[in-house]
Amino acid sequence: MALDMSAKAAGPIPLDVSFRVAPGELMALVGHSGSGKTTILRSIAGLWTPTHANISVCGEPWLNTETGVDLPAHRRRVGIVFQSYALFPHMSALANVVAAMGHVPRRDKVDKAMELLSLVNLPGLEHRKPAALSGGQQQRVALARALAREPAALLLDEPFSAVDRATRQILYRELRALRSHLRMPTVLVTHDLEEARELADRIVVIEHGRLVRTGTTAEIMFDPAALRAMGLRDLVSVLPASVEAHEDDGLTRLSTPAGQIWLPGLDASPGARVQVRIHAHEVIVARQRPQEISALNVLPAVVKGLAEGDGPGAVVRLDLAGHELLARITARSVHALSLEEGAPCFAILKSMAVARDDVQHYAS
Repeated sequence: MALDMSAKAAGPIPLDVSFRVAPGELMALVGHSGSGKTTILRSIAGLWTPTHANISVCGEPWLNTETGVDLPAHRRRVGIVFQSYALFPHMSALANVVAAMGHVPRRDKVDKAMELLSLVNLPGLEHRKPAALSGGQQQRVALARALAREPAALLLDEPFSAVDRATRQILYRELRALRSHLRMPTVLVTHDLEEARELADRIVVIEHGRLVRTGTTAEIMFDPAALRAMGLRDLVSVLPASVEAHEDDGLTRLSTPAGQIWLPGLDASPGARVQVRIHAHEVIVARQRPQEISALNVLPAVVKGLAEGDGPGAVVRLDLAGHELLARITARSVHALSLEEGAPCFAILKSMAVARDDVQHYAS
């Protein structure tokens, strides 16, 4: 059930890509706005035809410009979730899903649609119309409708961009859980590297319609050249923590796998689990535990890897008790500190460098 694609076109967006998505794999197409990501998705779906292309799924040719094969969009077994969700506003959630079941016997449609709505965690809301659903609920209906076609390939076009970050985290977890039920290749279009890291098995970096880098999420996130191609200037790591106490000076004490940290007062009860986003350029690396410094958060770490770019910067991958933290420092500092893989060190985080909206609660 692999998806194979190669395509070239001179315009309107230049295109020169070739890749394969394995059965059950989720591959993310990542790049800045206008890089050609959605054009690639539209080509797979049959909504746009490149000048030269060969697209096949499960060995079945969908498009081959040399042989003249060009299956129309309605004959391609593809499920699509658009950025806008594109739900029928006059139909209920159930009816939206049933509408995609032209291939299912009439007597089975409602039961199968209800199964899909349950699979995407929407029990009891099947009779609501889109206007009565939250953004996250509409996204779930759109995903159920895409799966209702029993697709050979699933295409996700920035499906989480219309919801807030907290809802996004919930949907990420649900999609990860749902993937155990999916066997088809899935292509996710996103400009959000964090989203790709959360969801993808592999990332393909697109720049000006060309494939400039492909690799695992760890490889791409650790590649300064790939980050520049995506228009990114900084990296963000996510560290799990739990709230221990609110202290009299306005700071909140948290417990992380690597030790305690203090952040500006959080609106969370003791015991609450949170995720802390830490920007790589805010992380300081030291070989010895520093004494008499203003930074409150000093965590023991081990260097997992190093990547130096063409310029003066470098990215250091740190292991904090099994959790990865990225630090962006100068290459000069890397050499001055003799940093190398396996070297023990300390990660220093300023409390005031973490904004309140960089701390997200785990949803129940």
